[in-house]
Amino acid sequence: MRHAALFCAFFATSFAFAAPVKHTAGPRIEITVTPAAAGSAPLTGRVLVAISKAATGEPRNLIDESYESQQVFGMDVTGAAPGTPIVLDDASAYGYPIRHLADLPAGEYTVQAVFNRYEEFHLANGKAVLLPPDKGEGQHWNTKLGNPMSKPVKLTFAKDAALTITADTTIPEPPTPAPDTKYIRHVRIRSELLSKFWGREMFVSAIVLLPEGFDSHPDAHYPTVVYQDHFHPNFSAIGWRETPPPADLQGREASRAKWQYAFYQAWTLPGRGPLYGHQCLHALWSL
Repeated sequence: MRHAALFCAFFATSFAFAAPVKHTAGPRIEITVTPAAAGSAPLTGRVLVAISKAATGEPRNLIDESYESQQVFGMDVTGAAPGTPIVLDDASAYGYPIRHLADLPAGEYTVQAVFNRYEEFHLANGKAVLLPPDKGEGQHWNTKLGNPMSKPVKLTFAKDAALTITADTTIPEPPTPAPDTKYIRHVRIRSELLSKFWGREMFVSAIVLLPEGFDSHPDAHYPTVVYQDHFHPNFSAIGWRETPPPADLQGREASRAKWQYAFYQAWTLPGRGPLYGHQCLHALWSL
């Protein structure tokens, strides 16, 4: 059931469907993406409206494959003018976990819209495709740098509702990676093959965990452990902490910090055989 729920959520938020353009009678949501948030270029991509009954948290961050997921509706948009309302209804949108907007129970919700913008890629094979570029967030529409979004607002939904939302801000930059240390280094390398295929600059990144004495022995060779990760800004294979955790940490956070520091202590233990840790990240389009 968990995989089935994830599959449904992925379809609701990511894929295009062939849907009629004629709008239906019944509930509708009008989303206006302002020029201040989107610029003057036409909007092409996918608009997503997250609808939440949760007491805390932004709706855009409460969509997942669990049974506690809040509601989201999504629809494709091509060439919409910033400042012009985009109409989302049952003729154009699909939802998760409730598929149809008309089936959403009446009541008060916290509502938030995000526009996941697509860009045109001119591939090496001569084809042109529209895709959402990754900005380092790992293809998460709800946290992608620069995506237009609205602030969470309280709205009352009814079966004949016509709700209006204004997306007048953008998703801010993600947290800055921790600075390099004696042991942790962040590496970013341009990929010749990927850049050629995608028709734009492409980079691969890695977070490298260095053995004791690495800088003083630049010509030494070490056994290497490679861990393929996704888009984490910091070393996450086990976690890394070079200082003891604060005494006031509680619960899972305290346990995680304890293990991170224990790993640091074991890694730097005198007499431990040298090892070279390499956490690979997925390819990233140039920002």
